[in-house]
Amino acid sequence: MEDRDSDRLTKGRRRNIERDLPSTDTMRSSLSDSRMEGRNGLEMTQWDEEGGSPTSKKTEMKEIKDSLSRKKRNCEIFGVVMSPDTVAIAMVYFVQGVLGLSRLAVSFFLKDNLHLDPAETAMLIGVTAFPWLIKPLYGLISDGLPLFGYRRRSYLFLCGLLNAASWASLAMFVDDKYGALISILLGSLSVAFADVVVDSMVVERARGESQNASGSLQSLCWGSSSTGGIVSAYFSGSLVESYGVRFVFGLTAALPLIISAVAVLVKEERKTSSVRKSLEKLAPESLEPGFLTNAKSQLWFLWETVKEPNIFLPTLFIFIWQATPVSDTAMLYFTTNKLGFGPEFLGRVRLVTSIASLAGVTIYNQLLKEVSMRKMFFWTTILGSVIGLSQVILVTGWNRDVGISDEWFAVGDSLVGTVLGQVSFMPVLVLAARLCPPGVEATLFAALMSISNGGGVVGGVLGAWLTEVLGVTSENFDNLAMLVVLCNVTSLIPLPFLGLLPSEEQLAAAVEKAENARDVDPKAE
Repeated sequence: MEDRDSDRLTKGRRRNIERDLPSTDTMRSSLSDSRMEGRNGLEMTQWDEEGGSPTSKKTEMKEIKDSLSRKKRNCEIFGVVMSPDTVAIAMVYFVQGVLGLSRLAVSFFLKDNLHLDPAETAMLIGVTAFPWLIKPLYGLISDGLPLFGYRRRSYLFLCGLLNAASWASLAMFVDDKYGALISILLGSLSVAFADVVVDSMVVERARGESQNASGSLQSLCWGSSSTGGIVSAYFSGSLVESYGVRFVFGLTAALPLIISAVAVLVKEERKTSSVRKSLEKLAPESLEPGFLTNAKSQLWFLWETVKEPNIFLPTLFIFIWQATPVSDTAMLYFTTNKLGFGPEFLGRVRLVTSIASLAGVTIYNQLLKEVSMRKMFFWTTILGSVIGLSQVILVTGWNRDVGISDEWFAVGDSLVGTVLGQVSFMPVLVLAARLCPPGVEATLFAALMSISNGGGVVGGVLGAWLTEVLGVTSENFDNLAMLVVLCNVTSLIPLPFLGLLPSEEQLAAAVEKAENARDVDPKAE
């Protein structure tokens, strides 16, 4: 039920499957205005001095310096000024991370309480990912159908309530796999919808920015999510071991209410037809009032943008990159049933991986924001496959032969794999955010991320199929090493498709064309 956009770390290697924020151009404009005010002030001083006015040149300059000093004192995180809107964005991502409190509880609930096998568990988790595959629908609804006059605030408030209700149901009365499926689906739906809404707020600010500035904003978002994961990671295991899964579900039910609370921070004017007004110049002859007309116009925008080769081809690459099989569920059963890892220890591993995820965000933000996407994906794919193959050592017990305990090996493997996976996932988010034109921010970003999520679901289903074909069950792990090898070797499949990724020049041209798409009349096509 957590954000699956961030939970797509490398295959078999823990791959993680508003307005008043000043942009670079805005700051330049502000400084330019300040200089102009300074020049005007000097001219006015000279004029006043001729007329005998006591206006002082020093006073004018002091006011300018004070104004700039106040701007410098604004709180910044990852280079992003923390306005009320950005605080709301960061808090929603933080909640998505802190909802990891329930991750181990869900795994043990399906494994121990409902007694599902690895393949069955993997399939159920795959089905509950469905709400993440129709994210464009939420974007259409949010962009085109204001609720109580708001496109963002109202939906965030309701999503928090629905998510809390889904966890409460798991805590109180769900006791079969179908009830669990429905509850997890509803929770997944609420998180996915809130994710679309907050992502639309992010891309509104990232649009037109440089890769560096957009990367800073994405670093703030995913840094907040990783921080939430750190806060909840250790307790996710110790609470399961001490109080049981039902208690953890009940505790988790209170967390989404934070989303409902911070919704009031969203700076948004009450409106009912903002989208219609912004789209009138697209097709004035055919425009009719109502949500359906707005949705059609947005879908046309979406098509005009996605059909661009420099947008479609990298999106296809991301799908292929995500669609290779994974062995994560089988490894969970192996480490708990065979190696005897308990919930508390797995919570410690989650703590390490959450810190590693934050480290990955920081490394990307500080060192890799300007590295080309082709180079990033090439090296992270190769290194990820090699690191993923290290799980064979744990499965066969070779680590014990050289004096490394299973626990220490598992922690080290998770740490390195998570850092690498988070670093490799950040360019996907930056690319998607930079390609979104005005008016369909939520819809287009959601479409791009849904395609990525769809690849992750395909990878999970393929992994479940391989798990069943190789006969890996909750008790039989004879072919687990073969499963791990197959999953990590196939993760190299995307390498021949690196040419689908655009160069920086091609990407800049695609961004400009996406920006200009809104000025084209669809009737003229």
